[in-house]
Amino acid sequence: MTRIAIDTDAINLSQGFPDFDPPPEVREAAARAVRDGPNQYAVTWGSAQLRAAIGESLAKRHAPHFDWVDPAAHVTVTCGVTEGIVSSILGLIDPGDEVVIIEPAHENYGPATRFAGGTPVFVPLLPPSYELDLDRVREAVTPRSKAILLNTPHNPSGRVLTRKELQGIADIAIEHDLIAITDEIYDRILYDGREHIPLATLPGMRERTITIGGLSKTFAITGWRLGYVVAPDDLSRAARTVHDFMTICAPSPLQEAGIAAYALPESFYERQTAEYHERRDRMMQILADSGFEADPPEGAYYVMARYDAWNFDGSANDFACWLTRDVGVAVVGGSHFYDDPAIGEGQVRFAFAKKTETLERARERLVRGFRERQSD
Repeated sequence: MTRIAIDTDAINLSQGFPDFDPPPEVREAAARAVRDGPNQYAVTWGSAQLRAAIGESLAKRHAPHFDWVDPAAHVTVTCGVTEGIVSSILGLIDPGDEVVIIEPAHENYGPATRFAGGTPVFVPLLPPSYELDLDRVREAVTPRSKAILLNTPHNPSGRVLTRKELQGIADIAIEHDLIAITDEIYDRILYDGREHIPLATLPGMRERTITIGGLSKTFAITGWRLGYVVAPDDLSRAARTVHDFMTICAPSPLQEAGIAAYALPESFYERQTAEYHERRDRMMQILADSGFEADPPEGAYYVMARYDAWNFDGSANDFACWLTRDVGVAVVGGSHFYDDPAIGEGQVRFAFAKKTETLERARERLVRGFRERQSD
């Protein structure tokens, strides 16, 4: 959809990247590192300082549950969360193993499982509430199940899984001796006072959970490809083995900038939270003004919206492409996030990590397009 947006000069609310700059301190640190080094290979597992900063951040925010983390053994800097997930799955899943995947989901979860020779088994969060049905999860587990993969705060629904939902996942993982792989890239983007609860902090989950996160979304540096894997000894070694042979290391100068990112004061996160509330509220008003129906997201920076009032005859993908080419606003069809595309029909996903002027330009096009549609 981004490629179509570029070709048609559409406003890109499809792909999940900000159109505003990273913090100036972080950009300057990157420029300084490119000028002065390091510009050669980093230690495969990542800069020692960056790994320490990641470990300290988790320990501080979720004390005492991450106090066990030794950055030398348990933290690996990867080329984004995508590589972190692929490395973890390739390192742990054998041919014939099954991975239970909570969907709607990022597009790489299923392929990563298949790359390893495993079989993805999908459990859907169903609209409009996107609540986790633990009975469905339990039914999906078989003697061949090896792992469960989930994302919270959630892309694309905007759900933040509750402690009760996560405890249910933990109970199932412990009962069936499953590894849990969690994508927590949006852990700093939360609304209305909600709390992010890492699955690894629940009783009995530390030793069986791979926590995957990154700097891309929090610091608006999606193109820098800086993610991390945090895991206990055996799970860490499995992911590191694949990471070593697949990418060697994440970009060295950008890791130096990552250290600067983690040194930002708490006021940065407070300001960011306020700004994302403003973006979310603006996006919800835009949707209401242009005939879409949606519930406000609880976390991340996406919203799934129904487009029934547009009276469009076609699939969600058809509508997304039409909206991009004819109205000039790019979105993603909801069908792309499910193994069974039918579950996501009738919806499209908007990404609202955009500047105010970008969202206002989108408003103008969407309102005009909706009015024209109603008059046809």
